[in-house]
Amino acid sequence: MDTTALTLVTIGAINWGLIALFRFDLVATIFGGQDAFLSRVVYGLVGLAGLYCIKLIFDRTTARE
Repeated sequence: MDTTALTLVTIGAINWGLIALFRFDLVATIFGGQDAFLSRVVYGLVGLAGLYCIKLIFDRTTARE
């Protein structure tokens, strides 16, 4: 689960970088626009993965103590 979440967060980070640098939304381009159902699913999964990755931050902090 951790690897899947980190993969989705990486996809989101790359997409946001492309938006910031080139005004190009890769997810929207692949899945038919920002309002397309599949695009919204991908955006939602990336958001949920980001929330899940908060757990990884606290796991690392706990492991170092």
